[in-house]
Amino acid sequence: MRTGIREVLGMDSKEQQLKTLLGLTTRTLTDLTASITSMSFELLRSEDSTTRNAARQMIERMLTISSNLDEHWRLLAKFSGVQGGEAPMDGMTPIARQDDPPRLPSN
Repeated sequence: MRTGIREVLGMDSKEQQLKTLLGLTTRTLTDLTASITSMSFELLRSEDSTTRNAARQMIERMLTISSNLDEHWRLLAKFSGVQGGEAPMDGMTPIARQDDPPRLPSN
């Protein structure tokens, strides 16, 4: 069976669209996670111990989700052929990564 140029170009275009969609979705989830984490750190300042405990739990959950998103980014980079130090795909700016996650204050 012979494949025409339109099928080949269409596939490349759809593959690029898929890469872009995956990148944008991962970016959105990364930004959402960062926002929730930031809000949780603000809630740690609360006078209410229940609020502080809920904030600690949310930060722990967000750390787990963030590490899963790191895997998404790694797979996206591999899928698009980008090496670790190269520019992100589609002009997206990577979020700065810390070697050690922030520590929660004690009760």
